[in-house]
Amino acid sequence: MVIGVVAVALSMRTLMTAVPPLLPRIREDLGLSSVWLGVLTTVPVLCMGVFAPASARLGLRLGVARCTSLAMVAVALGNLVRGVGHEAFALYAGTLLAGAGIALAGTLLPGIVKSSFPAGRAGLATGLQMFAMMGGAALAAGVSVPLADAFGDWDLSLGFWGVIAVVGLVLWLPVDRAVHRGGDHDRHPPDTSHRLPWRSATAWLVAGYLAIQSWQFYSTLAWLSPTYVAHGWEAQDAGLLLSVFTGAQFVSGLVGPAITDRVRDWRIPLVGACLCGLAGQFGVWAAPDAAPWLWAILLGTAQGASFAIGLVLLVRYAVSPAAAARLTAMAFLVSYTIASLGPTTMGAIRDVTGGYSAIFLVLGCLMVVQLGAALFLNPRREPVR
Repeated sequence: MVIGVVAVALSMRTLMTAVPPLLPRIREDLGLSSVWLGVLTTVPVLCMGVFAPASARLGLRLGVARCTSLAMVAVALGNLVRGVGHEAFALYAGTLLAGAGIALAGTLLPGIVKSSFPAGRAGLATGLQMFAMMGGAALAAGVSVPLADAFGDWDLSLGFWGVIAVVGLVLWLPVDRAVHRGGDHDRHPPDTSHRLPWRSATAWLVAGYLAIQSWQFYSTLAWLSPTYVAHGWEAQDAGLLLSVFTGAQFVSGLVGPAITDRVRDWRIPLVGACLCGLAGQFGVWAAPDAAPWLWAILLGTAQGASFAIGLVLLVRYAVSPAAAARLTAMAFLVSYTIASLGPTTMGAIRDVTGGYSAIFLVLGCLMVVQLGAALFLNPRREPVR
């Protein structure tokens, strides 16, 4: 199960992180504006929000293991479609298909963790998921430009991640077969309600927190690399900077949830992560060339821990695996739908202002809001049923 979860999680962010270092080439070849380039990150995030409720229902109907297999098929096909020619249609259609697969798998993974691991190890299991997710993201960001140089074009570099998704599917299939051969224990017949916890204040707080965090993460993901290209960096170096940003996440994404297994109040690591994020966002805004690698590490540390602990909250605040699936569906619907506007909105700000500094000023202010939300995430809040 651990190998399967890690294999699936590995492909959950490569779709987004492989793109930013290649944006100058894509812009030149296809003649796209900053807004349309931002849509390449917006589409997968919007999918994760819009398709989350349907994903939870499909998991109840077909079983989460089988649905995860279908999700990996979509992720693989979507990435491979992006590698077909210099066509804007293939680029966006493939992004949409893979985004739907990511939405399906991402919604179901917290429920899998809830049902497969004891409560005292939920943080560690989530951390391993984050470790793989952010590790894949860091790898994609760091090697997308070298792959494009080696293959001779950016589209083949994007399509390469479809092969990685196929490998993930192969490693997941034994879990799928074992679950269904054992009677499909990933279903939960006593609790087949499809109703999302709209009346739960706890669910709304978690969704709001994740919305702010995700807006910042995907906006930074989309625009950190182009910001430094605009400052005169080579595209490959800017890709390495993005790789450091995502690499710091897979470390903090493993450590942050593990800390929640050992401390009674998870607001302690949440506040620490927010403070790191404040320093990073305002650092890029006020002094981008002073310590770019430090800013990237601080931003990655903040985003990795913040999101990973948010995933732990989806497990800890739920009273059952089915409740965790419904809470995840609601939280993802709200948070990712809102966050999907982030990269495009920040791209519009860039076009209006003519520069990138205003993006990170806005993101720094949002981090202050995230810090306020984190203070209300008390472990003693009413659980979600």
